[in-house]
Amino acid sequence: MFQRDYDQDPFIVIWELTRACALKCLHCRADAQYYRDPRELTFEQGKKLIDDIYEMNNPMLVFTGGDPLEREDVFDIAEYAVKKGVRVSMTPSATPNVTKEAMNKAKEVGLSRWAFSLDGHNAEVHDFFRGTRGSFDLTMKSIDHLKSLGMPLQINTVISNYNIDYLEEMAALMEELECVLWSVFFLVPIGRGQRDDMISPADHERVFRWLYEYSKRAPFDIKTTAGQHYRRVVIQQKMREKVANSNGIAYEDALNKGMTGSIDGLGRAPKGVNDGNGFIFISHIGEVFPSGLLPIKVGNVKEQSLKEIYRESDVLKNLRNPDQYKGKCGVCEFRHVCGGSRSRAYAMTGDYMESEPYCVYIPKAMREEKKRARKISNE
Repeated sequence: MFQRDYDQDPFIVIWELTRACALKCLHCRADAQYYRDPRELTFEQGKKLIDDIYEMNNPMLVFTGGDPLEREDVFDIAEYAVKKGVRVSMTPSATPNVTKEAMNKAKEVGLSRWAFSLDGHNAEVHDFFRGTRGSFDLTMKSIDHLKSLGMPLQINTVISNYNIDYLEEMAALMEELECVLWSVFFLVPIGRGQRDDMISPADHERVFRWLYEYSKRAPFDIKTTAGQHYRRVVIQQKMREKVANSNGIAYEDALNKGMTGSIDGLGRAPKGVNDGNGFIFISHIGEVFPSGLLPIKVGNVKEQSLKEIYRESDVLKNLRNPDQYKGKCGVCEFRHVCGGSRSRAYAMTGDYMESEPYCVYIPKAMREEKKRARKISNE
């Protein structure tokens, strides 16, 4: 398996084509607006960005927003990337922009995947979360047409206090829709997202364990975003089951190598991806961030190449060094494969190197230190 060096090249690049969007989602990272920003990257600037991305060992490229379909040139940009050999997918909003013509064009251009968001198993839950009545019905109608075109379907779901009680119902819907990937996001309080909307640390653990058990029978892949500690749960469970992954690498060894490649539910990246570590985000105006959920600017592609920013930024270098993480994340035996959500650490503490605040796990080193201290006090 080709082993990408995350110090040099990302595994995935997210480009926010625009912040314009007709929806009013409760959790919107971008705090999207109704109108386009005149400072957006132009088509020519976008082509240069795609050239830079391709030269970084051709990572995956995802168009997001806002709603990328608000840009009239979205398919021209996509076509340029696809013809260059870049794997492109898109996450449009479920608005009237999602027409049969748009989906037909996406297939014609050669998009590798189309992702829709479903945050509830019915209209009541989903439409409340998306802030727009009719969003669920429009999404389902659009998915039907996408399936008729034979395009792979990805479903994105944000786990929050609004839908945590409907996991089984959501899973049943994913199976009914025959998606190829269920991408499960764990809320980070940024943009319109609020702390009160987040599930508790204990509920994170409960959902991770449920996802792992479900992944054994799910007819599609499952991955998490801003839920890096799911990798720790998967490895723990696999170690308990005494199973080695398909690369022949024991899970104990995987901890030191940061490998997650063929672990159930994590099947895309050969190594664990985190903010700025195998992952990079470009805003609609060219600003570069470790992710869309970690609002620390590290450069602008209008001024520097993405390659230079990704490889030389001190912030990104820090993020790619789990041994320098603070608190329990810094001593955790899972730090190279997990590392905790750097976005959530920053949102909750103001320090992107701090421990993941919504992880209940106590690292082995801390448990052993506590045992030593207790032994000394008893002597």
